[in-house]
Order: sequence, then structure tokens, then C-alpha cells
Amino acid sequence: MRALSITLAGAILASVPAAAQTVEEQALLHQLAAEVRPERMRADIEALVGFGTRHTMSETASDTRGIGAARRWAQAQFEQMSRDCGGCLTVVTPSDTITAARVPTPTEVVNIVAIQRGRSVEEGGDPNRVIIISGHIDSRVTDVMNFTDDAPGANDDASGVAAVLEAARVLSKHRFEATLVFAALSGEEQGLLGGKIVADYAQTQGWRVEANLNNDIVGNSEGQSGVRDTTRVRVFSEGTKTVETEAQEERRRYNGGEVDSSSRNLARFVDGLADRYLANFDVEMIYRTDRYGRGGDQVEMLRHGFPAVRISEGAENYDRQHQDLRVEDGVHYGDTIEGVDFDYLGQVARLNVVAMAALANAPASPLGVTIEGAVKPDTTVKWQAVPGAAGYRVWWRSTTAPQWTHSRWAGPATELVLPGIVIDDWFFGVSAVSDDGYESPVVFPGPAGSFVSVGDPAPRPAR
Repeated sequence: MRALSITLAGAILASVPAAAQTVEEQALLHQLAAEVRPERMRADIEALVGFGTRHTMSETASDTRGIGAARRWAQAQFEQMSRDCGGCLTVVTPSDTITAARVPTPTEVVNIVAIQRGRSVEEGGDPNRVIIISGHIDSRVTDVMNFTDDAPGANDDASGVAAVLEAARVLSKHRFEATLVFAALSGEEQGLLGGKIVADYAQTQGWRVEANLNNDIVGNSEGQSGVRDTTRVRVFSEGTKTVETEAQEERRRYNGGEVDSSSRNLARFVDGLADRYLANFDVEMIYRTDRYGRGGDQVEMLRHGFPAVRISEGAENYDRQHQDLRVEDGVHYGDTIEGVDFDYLGQVARLNVVAMAALANAPASPLGVTIEGAVKPDTTVKWQAVPGAAGYRVWWRSTTAPQWTHSRWAGPATELVLPGIVIDDWFFGVSAVSDDGYESPVVFPGPAGSFVSVGDPAPRPAR
């Protein structure tokens, strides 16, 4: 389709549903947020803490203690949800037997994954588009190799698993255009083992993973200083892609894209949802793949080229992480349930539920986004059409702005000219909008911002 001028872009608005022309709130997303129940997550964490330890190398035969019992419990929760929704969840257990630096003897690492298929193509859906929420079910104490002592892991990461389970309870009662995946991962503390297993599984299944929301340490609101902060959650995202090639790096270094990976624009998308759908709860975007010198299972998703973010509480308390249970000089150490704020955890779960539903009901992010306009007073933005899009919105922002600030509706066209907008002065992107107003994350031009995986996993760094 030929480039559209401002006049022509305005003229096509009459043929496009009003909901698609402006960023509007969705009643369903408010409804889903209201269905989250912190008391159910409390029961989940109590059950997980009750297994004593969930260390990757702990007991697997017992029904009451160890990682095996915890995994079977989580699987039973998903299976019950599936019965409640008429079989809408398929529960799978991708696994691998691993020997590694932190796993000196061959150990089976098992993930518990529930899959809620999106509507079929005949129904207007795209079930090969996949949105994943994850948390890790394993726990540890001070010595990462100690698999016998009690390791409650109430916040790290029973809180994340509880958010996964609650998201499944809420979302399984509804149908969506894309497929939702709920993953309780194992082996995180032993080297992100479960993250690699689920990323390999997604690649083997041919899933087009558009987002991974990895919830790790999301239930505490009282920081190390004793100050309580119930209004903030951090979303970590990589700036440049882990799988970026040398040629892509050279292009990105010259034209920009250092802060516009698909993961970074996924973080911006989640931030915007918090502003619209959650009361007194803000996303703080952290321009870093993870906390300094630390990592979570989303790192393995990034290595496979999948957009992924880490969601973590705003104020961590390190006395409650990776600690033996003890009291020293009046200070209580250890990751016990007393350190979990369930109202705060409820807000984190609501953010995840809203984000998954918004992503799953939106069209796929636009493909093939490019910009033109060197030595011209105007900028031309082009993209490829995607299924389910009633139209597209072209975005731009100052090169130092954290969020997209300006937009123009393009309708069903796949090209838009922005008169008077000089290409040198702004960053640009495109989002796809459904006929009922659901909008995809913004896509930055070129491979730097594409939401499509770009091939084989990157080599694993030495640990």
C-alpha cells in the first residue's frame, strides 16, 4: 500500500472501529484484576513451605517432603484447574537429567507446565502465539549444595509460583486469542536449569513466544532498611538482544536500538498497563537484564531470542534470601512465610494477569518494521501486516525519553509518512491494534526491536 499522508490517515478513521483509534481501557482487564485472591496465594505458599525443602537434589519419593512432593502438588493444582474449566489446560512435564557444577550427580530436573491453547485460526485466533508466565519451585539455604536442611523458600520463589498458579486460576476461566503457558520451573538455584528446559521445549514445539513474564522474589514489601514499600514493583529488561549478531550490532550501534529490544518494549507495555489498571501500584522499569551480578530463568529465554522480563519486588530483604534458618544478634534470617506481604503479592499477580490477557487478546506485534528519511524533512515508517490487526499506530519519542510519547493512527495501511518529523531526532515504532482496541507492544525498527526469535540459542557463558 502507498504511503499515507496525514490527511489520508485521518480520512480512513471513519472505516475503523473507534476503540482502535485511541488507547482505551478494557473492561475485561479490570474484571480479571478483580478476580485475583491473595488468600489463595497464601494457601499455595503455605503448602510449598510445608514440604520442608524444595532443593533440586532433595527427596523425590516422599509425598510430604522435598522437590518431588512439591512438583506433584503443583501438577495436581493445574490438573484440578483443568477439570474446573472443562479440560482447557494441558499439563506437561518437560524434563532433563543433568550433571553440572551445582548438580554433581545425575539428577532429573522436571518442570510443571500448564498450556491453555488460544482460539483456533478458524475462530479468529492464533494459538501458535505464546505468552509464558513462570516462577521457580526450587529453594535453597546459604550453601547452594545443601539439600537436606529446611529451605522454606517462601518468597524465593514460592511467591512467584503462587503468582503463576493464581494467574492460571483466573485466566483459565476465559478464552483468549493466543496461547497462555503457566510454568513452575525447577533447578533455578542450580544454574537456571528449568529455564533452559522450558525454552528448549518452546523451541521444539515451534512456539512463537511473544513474552515471558518471569516472577522471581515478588512477595515481600519490607526492604533491608525496614522501610515498607507496597506501591512499586521492578521490571528488569535487557537493552540489546542476547542473540544479536555482529552485523546487527554494527547497525544498531550506528542507528540506535540500545534501549529498544523487544524485551525493553515489553517492559514499557507492562508499565503502561500498571498505570491504567492498578490502583497505587507502579512499575519501575530497570534498564538491566537482572539485578546486578545475579540472574533468573528469563535469561535462558533471552538466549533463545524470546522477549522476556524479570518481575521482582521493589524492596528486597537479603536477610531472607539464600539464608540458613537462624537468629543472630536478634536478627531473624531465612526465607519464611512471615516475610511475605500477601496484599502486595496480590498486586503483583494482578499485574501479571492483566499483562497476559492484554498480550493474548492483542494482535501479534508488527513484522518487518523499517524507517526511511535520511536528508529529508519527513519520516516514512513501513511494516508488514499481521493477522487480527484492524489497524496500526505509529509511535515516536525523544531519543532520551523512557516511554513512547507521540503517536499517529495509520489505519489498515502498512506505511505512513510523518510530515515535518525528522528521522534524526526521534526513535520510532509501530503497534498493531485489534478491532476491539487491544494493542500490541511497540516494535522498534529492524532486528534490534523485532519480537520474532532469530535462530539458534546463543552459546551459554561459562558459569
